[in-house]
Amino acid sequence: MLTHNQVWGAIDALAASTGMSASGLARRAGLDATTFNKSKRAADSGRPRWPSTESIAKILEATNTPLEQFLGLVNSVVPARKQTVPLIGLAQAGKGGFFDDGGFPAGTGWDEIDAPELASTHAYALEISGDSMSPVYREGDIIIVDPEQHARRGDRVVVKTTEGEVLAKELRRQTAKTLELKSLNAEHEDRVLAMENVAWVARILWASQ
Repeated sequence: MLTHNQVWGAIDALAASTGMSASGLARRAGLDATTFNKSKRAADSGRPRWPSTESIAKILEATNTPLEQFLGLVNSVVPARKQTVPLIGLAQAGKGGFFDDGGFPAGTGWDEIDAPELASTHAYALEISGDSMSPVYREGDIIIVDPEQHARRGDRVVVKTTEGEVLAKELRRQTAKTLELKSLNAEHEDRVLAMENVAWVARILWASQ
């Protein structure tokens, strides 16, 4: 079975074998220079994004590379090892004892799941409950977050307040004093939190949708 890591690794290997960067390879093939950038390899939600068959066909033509040779590059990429990460329900996350002051898993009561290759060693998983985040995240979806990943404007994040409330929102703006959050569900209001009331913020890396 082809993996996300193997296909993108083969594109990087093809670029390197022709003395180009991934951006240079894209330009050679008449594609936008950012087509193969690492930032394009996952959606905003963290879900893996695959290159199109058209883009692969164009780089093979531009470099005069037979499909069999490209498949050889695919097979030469060692698949990323799966790892397990802690898992709890989003509703449980608001209770005390599950996290330390930095937003890292602590205590007992965690299950474990296999994590995709995008997850870091500091990541953990939350299972969505309720419909307050639909249609972006639905009940039963799994999201993987990392409290060490720096969150930027437009990123989807999980925020825990000092009162124990846990929110999954889009980061609109963060200042020294406030955290502005955009709701993922139009029926729920946006939020502005005082930073003194924010326990931690964790960036969403991936979702199981």
